This record gives sequence, structure tokens and C-alpha cells, in this order.
Amino acid sequence: MGIVDAKNKVPDLQKFYQAAYKDHTRVWKINPRSRWYMIPYVTLLWGSLGGMFVTCSELHWDDYSHPAASFYGMGRKVLGYNTYFGKE
Repeated sequence: MGIVDAKNKVPDLQKFYQAAYKDHTRVWKINPRSRWYMIPYVTLLWGSLGGMFVTCSELHWDDYSHPAASFYGMGRKVLGYNTYFGKE
């Protein structure tokens, strides 16, 4: 049987992921197949958010309650910035 006699790959994969983690590589970019997973995910994510932005602009919401400001701030937070403008 192939499953019973299969080699344990966990220690090798653990070393691979820990080495990439020490190099400060994002978890979703470590695996060589990550590009095949992330491209459709990001396309669907931004495609659906883009539809939401169009809907919000049709509703004529003011700038203070517009979700685009929240997503902009969230994106900057992910990149490591704590303010809406500037590098601080």
C-alpha cells in the first residue's frame, strides 16, 4: 500500500516553511503554487469590491461614510502604515 509505506514529508516541509519565514517571506508566497491560488482569489476579491464601490457611488454617499476610505486605510495598515497619509 502506498499510503502506509509513504515517506513522511512533514519534517522537510517544516524546514522549507521555517526557512522562508526567517527570510520574511509572506506565508501566501512561500509555496511555488501560490501564484495559481492567489491570482484567481485576488481577481475575485477586487472584482467584488469594485462592484461595491460602483454601487456606493450610485447611492451618492458622502466621503466620510464611503467604504473606499475604510478599504484604503485597511490597505495602508496591511502595508505597515498607521495613518491615512505620510510615512508615519
